[in-house]
Amino acid sequence: MATWTTKEIPNQFGKLAVISGATGGLGLETALSLAGAGAEVILAGRNLTKGRNAERLIRDRYKEAKVRFEMVDLASLASVADFANRMLMAGRPIDILVNNAGLMALRKRETTTDGFEMQFGTNYLSHFALTARLLPLLKTAKARVVQLSSIAHRSGRIALDDLNYKQGYKPFPVYSQSKLAMLMFAIELDRKSKAKGWGLTSVAAHPGFAKTDLVANGPALGANALVRTAIPMMVGPLGHSAAAGALPTLMAATMSGVTGGQYFGPQGWNEFKGPPGPGKIEARASDPKISAKLWTASEEMTGVAFE
Repeated sequence: MATWTTKEIPNQFGKLAVISGATGGLGLETALSLAGAGAEVILAGRNLTKGRNAERLIRDRYKEAKVRFEMVDLASLASVADFANRMLMAGRPIDILVNNAGLMALRKRETTTDGFEMQFGTNYLSHFALTARLLPLLKTAKARVVQLSSIAHRSGRIALDDLNYKQGYKPFPVYSQSKLAMLMFAIELDRKSKAKGWGLTSVAAHPGFAKTDLVANGPALGANALVRTAIPMMVGPLGHSAAAGALPTLMAATMSGVTGGQYFGPQGWNEFKGPPGPGKIEARASDPKISAKLWTASEEMTGVAFE
């Protein structure tokens, strides 16, 4: 297949896309491309100023773009519920849901409003709850649902006995667990959609090593000057731009012929960068027994069940 770019995105006119964490980085690049292809786009985020700026940027690029910012704080299940209820009240079917927002390798253990470890709660649990609450609108549209995972899922382990890492918190293992959970969620949602006839196309994607604020706001935050200097030097030769990092997500969200359970990522060395295509799924991500246990635990922790 020839290199896939944004020029290959099919016409999205008449479709509604909801993107979490869409006020910057990968989410904003995804929103720009979907708006440019004609989709109506909802930028879901927690920062009103960044949201308004993102709206203006997209409208400056595409004068006829239909885009708006909606407030949601993924560190709060109440905020997730409020956002979902606004969508349900509006009643507009959602054609594309991109669960993009995330935090990376916070140096110290923090917790969400609901007491969950911050990375697991924000990156995964809130997206699980959001997808469940939006399910009626997703089913109506037979939606494409995209979960953002990472190459870090390869080293991840689902700590079913301590998902919140109350003991032995380590930044990167916790991040890896959250991204493994996102990939497992995509695959398990596909299984359940097929079994229950929901009609969803549940897939996942990862950006490789993209130049965004994720590192600066995570492992580099509070680090010494040497670490803060070294990280951008590493990203330079190994990584690629946020726009390039968004391509696997856009492929997952729009390319014709995509089937449930697929995973997309860059095709270069170790999937760090390069044109988008099929990503490598570690065997543990497809383990149906662990996935079922994680699903049950997630429903119990969030208090939200699918149907």
